Amino acid sequence: MQEYEIRADYDGKSIVVYQAYAKAIALPALKNQRFVAPFSLNRMTWIKPSFLWLMERSNWGLKADQEMILAVRITREGWEEALGQAVLTSPDARLYVDSEDWRLQLKQAPVRVQWDPEKTIRGKSLPIRSIQVGLSRHIVDKYVNEWTCEICDYTPLARKIYGLLQQGQEAKAKGFLPTERIYQPDPAIARRIGITAP
Repeated sequence: MQEYEIRADYDGKSIVVYQAYAKAIALPALKNQRFVAPFSLNRMTWIKPSFLWLMERSNWGLKADQEMILAVRITREGWEEALGQAVLTSPDARLYVDSEDWRLQLKQAPVRVQWDPEKTIRGKSLPIRSIQVGLSRHIVDKYVNEWTCEICDYTPLARKIYGLLQQGQEAKAKGFLPTERIYQPDPAIARRIGITAP
């Protein structure tokens, strides 16, 4: 059976999520310490607490329009608020009566949760599912204006780790990875997003 884990860099009050953006969005966000135009509040934005999952998705920031890696520290209260309103992107039989029940809930949900294979530093899939959270236009304003505590540029870090990997220095590269631990949400939320069975 697949394991579902939220792996994250977090403390008692906050949690770090990662996003990859073009400079046009990332640089103003870093300057203002919150997302501003041309960042759009009218579209879904996806946040991911797993650094290595985002590295795989953005190819270490080498993909077009994903060249800057941002570490966004948000409040744990906001993170749990988002998860508490989430519906999975696929109809998990443990959580929904049937596919119609799931479709109805998904249509109305301000937040979506998707579970994808966690990655190794080399991009190989692990038998553990890692979370990504989609914030719809109905809630993304809270992410930007209420939940965000700090935005840091992790692009140099991503480049450093990638460079070490290219040199065959995997052990040294691993030493620069952000420290992530398993994050345990409120039990009711854990059930809602499929970490534990209802």
